Amino acid sequence: MYKRAYFQSVKERIEEPRMFIQVIAGPRQVGKSTLVSQVLQEISISYTSVSADDVPTADAGWISDIWESARIAQKLKKEKEHLLVIDEIQKLDNWSETVKKEWDKDSRENNNIKVILLGSSRLLLKKGLTESLAGRFEIIRMGHWAYEEMQEAFGWDINQYVYFGGYPGTARLIKDEERWRIYVKDALIETTISKDVLMLTQINKPALLRQVFELGCMYSGQILSLTKMLGQLQDAGNTTTISNYLNLLDECGLLASLSKYAGDEARTRASVPKFQVYNSALMNAYNPLRFKAARTDTKEWGRLFESAVGAHLVNGADKGNYEVFYWREGNEEVDYIIKKDGKLVAIEVKSGRRSTNSSLSRFRETFHPHLAFVVGTNGMGMEDFLKSDVTQLF
Repeated sequence: MYKRAYFQSVKERIEEPRMFIQVIAGPRQVGKSTLVSQVLQEISISYTSVSADDVPTADAGWISDIWESARIAQKLKKEKEHLLVIDEIQKLDNWSETVKKEWDKDSRENNNIKVILLGSSRLLLKKGLTESLAGRFEIIRMGHWAYEEMQEAFGWDINQYVYFGGYPGTARLIKDEERWRIYVKDALIETTISKDVLMLTQINKPALLRQVFELGCMYSGQILSLTKMLGQLQDAGNTTTISNYLNLLDECGLLASLSKYAGDEARTRASVPKFQVYNSALMNAYNPLRFKAARTDTKEWGRLFESAVGAHLVNGADKGNYEVFYWREGNEEVDYIIKKDGKLVAIEVKSGRRSTNSSLSRFRETFHPHLAFVVGTNGMGMEDFLKSDVTQLF
């Protein structure tokens, strides 16, 4: 079974002396549980592995019960150390307070119980970690599968990745595109929205949330004001509601809304958003063009090409600690601007549809970026870029 690069990091942290709770966070269906199962098969430490997925949300006492069982197992077997793994931890109310209580108890009593927590909702995990577990945890952020991973694991070429994206569970379905679309919509999108948003957050208009997501996916790689977006939605809403829904979708690793880079934070925050899916599968599950038709449509393929570059960038942003923007001034536009430690990198994506680099030149003159370059036609190869570590650009 294919092992992601995160495997070694997780294994090393488990095997080192007890210091921190290890939190593995990331979108659904990127292989968090599979990765931990692979690690558990290769370590010598005894472990207890459970999931909170089917536990009532109000039953935070379940955590204490499981934890005490791990202590008893350690004591009866006279183990020097024991590993406790809890999946879907964010589903339980007040989970962080209970984890803090049990972790601190082990620290006081010198119980060498190491802990791994897994969760799909970055928003809820982040809230619980910062409120109750400050100083007690480390996060391993798992993103969607990159092109290189899909190529190595399933033999995909660059065109398949641009269209079908990076969900490993869909790899065997792409020859039957209708089945692939249904799986992406039902097993990936609907499950994420139902379990990570609607079940755990107060949403007054669930239908509007779904419409916002679908429209954002269809416009991935494009700039669309929230006012214009409102005009295309069937349910009534306002720009504040839509903005809040977009933040939730971003925290679930589904859809980002990029701000315009303006060199001024106030103007940046007030800018018209550019929508960007985290995984190309989310965009093309709603695409009326099938793979072969999209591949032969120059304009459409250029749009998918650009969105795939953006997905690569936003996927690495959390782990790489950088921000992603776009830039537009009049008729000039640079597709993606990334910022880290005060340095800027400007990226223009070309697939034969545009022939000049005037936008990059204008951006260079105005903001003096650390780097500015083209991906695609007359620039860095698409495959090379999608296999790259974006942080190395800085």
